[in-house]
Amino acid sequence: MKRLIYLTLSLYICYLSPIQAQLMKAKEIFTRADSLRGELTPLRTCYDIQYYHLDVKVDIENKFISGSNLFQFRAVNDFTKLQFDLFDNLSIDKVEYNGRELPFSRAFNAVFITFPKTIEKGKVDAFTVYYSGNPIQATRAPWDGGFDWKKDSNGKPFVATACQGLGASVWWPNKDHQYDEVDSMLISVSVPKDLINVSNGRLIKTETIKDGYKTYHWKVSNPINNYNIALNIGDYIHFNEIYTGEKGNLDVDYYILRENNQKDKVNHLKKNVSETLQAFEHWFGPYPFYEDGYKIVETAHLGMEHQSAIAYGNKYQNGYLGRDGSNTGWGKKWDFIVVHESGHEWFGNNITAADLADMWIHESFTNYSEALFIDYFYGKGASQAYVHGNRPGILNDKPIQGPYNVNKEGSGDMYIKGGVMLNMIRTIVDDDKKWRNILRGLNKKFYHSQVGYQDIVSYISNESRIDFSSLFQQYVTKTGIPTLEITFDGSGKPLGRWISDVEGFNMPIHIGIKGGKKQLIKLTTLFKHIDIPGLTKENLEIDAYNYYIGILTQ
Repeated sequence: MKRLIYLTLSLYICYLSPIQAQLMKAKEIFTRADSLRGELTPLRTCYDIQYYHLDVKVDIENKFISGSNLFQFRAVNDFTKLQFDLFDNLSIDKVEYNGRELPFSRAFNAVFITFPKTIEKGKVDAFTVYYSGNPIQATRAPWDGGFDWKKDSNGKPFVATACQGLGASVWWPNKDHQYDEVDSMLISVSVPKDLINVSNGRLIKTETIKDGYKTYHWKVSNPINNYNIALNIGDYIHFNEIYTGEKGNLDVDYYILRENNQKDKVNHLKKNVSETLQAFEHWFGPYPFYEDGYKIVETAHLGMEHQSAIAYGNKYQNGYLGRDGSNTGWGKKWDFIVVHESGHEWFGNNITAADLADMWIHESFTNYSEALFIDYFYGKGASQAYVHGNRPGILNDKPIQGPYNVNKEGSGDMYIKGGVMLNMIRTIVDDDKKWRNILRGLNKKFYHSQVGYQDIVSYISNESRIDFSSLFQQYVTKTGIPTLEITFDGSGKPLGRWISDVEGFNMPIHIGIKGGKKQLIKLTTLFKHIDIPGLTKENLEIDAYNYYIGILTQ
């Protein structure tokens, strides 16, 4: 008789309704608009963006924006036509090149311009887009995109942008694809003079202009992805401190609402930021943006990993709005938004997925960074308990990798399932010094770079000297999880194999006798004797705590 044990509650004890089952089987249909947004056509790859100057005025009362963006680029090859992106609800007032207007056309949210003569390969050139309109209003930021128009408790405007996934072109014209990050940028934002705008990078100048507005000029010195560019407008107070890190002194700035300028709240942020930087520089290497500093900016929405200007809305409390998703208690010892969004400075902002399909790279590693924060301050056991406690949140509804070239990410399981997968890889590597070096090495090897699935798989496999290709294929590109089948032959000797969606799947796993030390056993999809003297059905023990698998014994 067979006994089947599945090690996740949410998948195996819940049944799908007929309608849900049909929806899961339905093939997603993508449109030309999806391809224009997500595909790297010759009209996008023909130029490499090097510098932007975004100059925008925000009319809060009318929820209206107007301004321009300078595109400075280097021609990758000869061309006369290129594509940039801007949502079609915003007007393009003109496109200017060398003092003359260029003709343009629009298709969905893509814009095409034609130059009067060939732009030759290697040439550095520029054009400016002037635009205006009422941008899309986010109704549930940061989970949907656009402008978040709110007011603080004193009735003062409290405005922010958040556009991950939807795209930065929801509010400003740019080359809106993750594979090409601008090298540097100037962000100039004009707001009513009694308010402050906080954006990415360093504040280099402010100036009072006509009509009661003030312009804040922010310089970004490091490469930055479009969706990270942010406006944060409010009645802020500002304070600063210095963090002494691996690369020297790091400027740490805080912008919080005037109403929250209270000692306990300020100390809460300072403590969590300092501890987070300490833990993550240990595990991942130096903070990747010393030149631009590190900022926490209070927002009405919960949070977002805006590079060097992290959006914070967790109400100055530990946990995720006071909750611990792991139900272990470890998640309430630190501020979730400070830790998680700061983790993205390494995974998401330093190492960026070239296609939205691989957003799992951002979210899996950053989810796992929460556990490593716990590990640094409370120990490995606490870290593993946190990872294990999060498992009931896994749905296994679809792969955590999305389809390529259509601006579509995979399942939300990229968070918890991805973190569980990485904890499992650490368990297989079975050498925490080596594992730390791998994580630090990733951030050094792919410093300020765009990567894909194979880059991550190859690096971890090569550095660990363990082939993790089939493990990644199963947990990233497939929906389910592998099942470990253990049986005993006629003489009572144990045999094991994997049942998997991946042909030739192989993964080492820790197996042993109850109460004893477990051995790392290499198994494939073919039955193999498990060489552990004295192992029987009765004393068999598998590390089901750190391995996210099904188990079948007979």
